[in-house]
Amino acid sequence: MNDFWNIVWLFFWGFASIAYLFAIFIVLIDLFRDRHLSGWGKAVWIFFLIFVPFLTVLVYVIARGRGMVDRLERNEQGVYGRPPADTSAATSAPATGASQIDSAKQLLDAGVITPEEFDRLKTRALAGRR
Repeated sequence: MNDFWNIVWLFFWGFASIAYLFAIFIVLIDLFRDRHLSGWGKAVWIFFLIFVPFLTVLVYVIARGRGMVDRLERNEQGVYGRPPADTSAATSAPATGASQIDSAKQLLDAGVITPEEFDRLKTRALAGRR
């Protein structure tokens, strides 16, 4: 029976070790994804990750957890929620007012821009400005 519990204990510590390494890598990825944190701030977080890793991961998740989620959502949606630009249409012909309004409507429907921004873009497109 003792061998059984040794195996259970081995699996537990193996799982905990892998989960811990995963958490450290997620924190590192998030650090380098954050555009608002200075280089010195990133260096301080990395310093503490090296010398006090468990406590640093815990503090990082508590202090910057909301920002981690925001950066992850932006990464999943593309560059700040905007779909990739269609360069073939942009180089072949200038955008008309109707196509600009259509593009703005798609961004509004996707939740990327607010209704106020949509109205501003629509007004610009109808006036013939970019």
